[in-house]
Amino acid sequence: MSDAKVLAAGSALRQRTLTAFILGPLVLGAVLWLPAPGFALFMALVVLIGAWEWAALSGVEARAARAAYVVLVAVGLGVLWLQPQWRPWLVAAGAAWWVIQTVLLARVQHIESRPGLDAVGAATGLLVLGVAWAALIELRAAVAAGPVLVLFLLLLIWFADSAAYFAGRRWGRTKLAPALSPGKTREGVYGALALAGVGGVLLGAVLAPGAGGLLLAVLVCVLTVAMSVVGDLYESLLKRRRGVKDSGQLLPGHGGFLDRIDSLTAAAPLFMLGITLLLPVVNT
Repeated sequence: MSDAKVLAAGSALRQRTLTAFILGPLVLGAVLWLPAPGFALFMALVVLIGAWEWAALSGVEARAARAAYVVLVAVGLGVLWLQPQWRPWLVAAGAAWWVIQTVLLARVQHIESRPGLDAVGAATGLLVLGVAWAALIELRAAVAAGPVLVLFLLLLIWFADSAAYFAGRRWGRTKLAPALSPGKTREGVYGALALAGVGGVLLGAVLAPGAGGLLLAVLVCVLTVAMSVVGDLYESLLKRRRGVKDSGQLLPGHGGFLDRIDSLTAAAPLFMLGITLLLPVVNT
């Protein structure tokens, strides 16, 4: 590697580290200590920034039109806040939608660019972002330890992503989805799933001790991490259709907000549904 490339890599790593050190405590504080309305507002802000980037990936170029899209998402979140009985149904529908995307993404062999407005993509963003927000709000309110569960979900995804990176670097041979993300390997995914199994053991030991609860917790965590990979691949599909590397440039060294929450958008609804299955085990 040339000296220039080494310096560039070092600079990018410093940017990523600095951004993580700034955002990490902010996210931790919001998850653990904000009251429910404050947490909902914090997550709404994250989702709305993501909506701004999603609009761009959908070909909404005019700033006024992108702002209108953000307002539309904000209205949807407001409705879900005022009508909490709708949120579990939306989360279930969103989880089913992601399962369908898992099948569809597995069939992608070639990606064609989509210049201009992608109305279907823009409409999809309303569902994906709204479901992710609703899932996190419902998860935090599920039990008294809801904030800890949200933090566990975030850490599970982050650590699994790191495990996939290192396992892929060490053992990666077989491409997972060359058309979508050439850097991802099946071996990397196996590393992420192994980490998810460990996380499931920890979750089961604390939340639902006993053989049944432990096995269910492991299954929930493994499927959650698997779905997080699907979320990452889906955003890769959107970016390749648009011909861009990152969803935005708001986070130095990390790209855009969507680049940081793409895995979470797919993992959150499934994890939330898994917790609803675990709760009866906890209460017996």
